[in-house]
Amino acid sequence: MPQSLPALEAQRQQVLQRIAELGDFRSGSINSAVIRCGKPTCHCARAKDPGHRSSPRLTYKLEGKTVTETFPSPAGQLKVQREIDAFRRWEELSQELVEVSAAICRLRPLAESTTAPTGQEKKRWKRSSRKSPEKSARS
Repeated sequence: MPQSLPALEAQRQQVLQRIAELGDFRSGSINSAVIRCGKPTCHCARAKDPGHRSSPRLTYKLEGKTVTETFPSPAGQLKVQREIDAFRRWEELSQELVEVSAAICRLRPLAESTTAPTGQEKKRWKRSSRKSPEKSARS
């Protein structure tokens, strides 16, 4: 059974309220990178060696480029993880908002949006009968 228009509008307000409560968020993901020192005689240079240590890093896209950041501390990593989780929640809520808004658009009566066109709306754009300088030069 379809929901009523007032119920959908209330649902939209709830979604907007949850979005407003999100706080800080960012896109990206946390990955681990194996650190290798680069010395040819070190154990980390051997094949299948785990390296010196695993270093977690934040990776995200900025203006079409991949950006990688390291964390100053384990607390910094936890902070970034919470921000990424909030971003994932924002993605879910924004999709929910789109779906609710589409349902509202389908249910909203036509009478609200169909009014007689004004004089300005009645006017149609006419093509110019004058030739542009470029076209007249080619003729």
